[in-house]
Amino acid sequence: MSDMPKRYLQTVLDRLTTVMDSQTDAIENAANVCAEAILSDKLVFTFGTGHGSFAAMEMYPRTGTVTGFRPIVESSMISFHRVLGDAGARQYRFIHAQEGYGNAIFDSHQTDPGDAIIMFSHSGMNAVTLDIAIAAKEKGMKVIAVTSIPHSSAVVSRHSSGKRLYEIADVTIDTGVPLGDAGIEIEGVAGRTGATSTSVAIAIGHAINSTTAELVAQTGRDPYIMVSPNTMEKAKANAHNDKNYAELWRRLKAR
Repeated sequence: MSDMPKRYLQTVLDRLTTVMDSQTDAIENAANVCAEAILSDKLVFTFGTGHGSFAAMEMYPRTGTVTGFRPIVESSMISFHRVLGDAGARQYRFIHAQEGYGNAIFDSHQTDPGDAIIMFSHSGMNAVTLDIAIAAKEKGMKVIAVTSIPHSSAVVSRHSSGKRLYEIADVTIDTGVPLGDAGIEIEGVAGRTGATSTSVAIAIGHAINSTTAELVAQTGRDPYIMVSPNTMEKAKANAHNDKNYAELWRRLKAR
């Protein structure tokens, strides 16, 4: 019987434990930035390319998340699952390293100096991610990085600034995931299996989200938390969530 399921799950647990033991202050600092923006009727944008986009999309509007988070989801950056053909892996591999494209993405969204942005990037080295982080800083937005310092500090930036994401961010949360992401070796097999960067980044994202909810609620304000229509009367859940969508629209239409 294989011990691989336990090996992998233990790897995830170990990495989450490291985050819990070393990054809770940084997570709270990030949540304070997010709560300040949301309490000021601003937005907290989220962004990631490739698998980093999964964590960005988890921030809203899924069950348990706070209204005011605003994922930027660029289809050319996430839809390469077909590998070959249209919008394939080679196109993604090319485009996320092209400096200037991130500026076009950023300029397509109505941002405000009081907003914040959470950038999810394991390597923190690619041009599109750095374009957006730099543009956000120049706009006056606070930048939160969820990234791997062990990986990012060992690689060279692919941006003309020479910077990596953690060198730009106002708050950095270190996933602690090692260089190369995957961490389990199989004897006689080239390459390692067992990637964990996505799982850890998503967990960090929800930790930020939950802490933001608590901070907003402590002021007496409603954090407008999304609820699941699969655990209560559907019409009631939909009405609750529609109220949250109306709150998001109130923030957006003021721009």
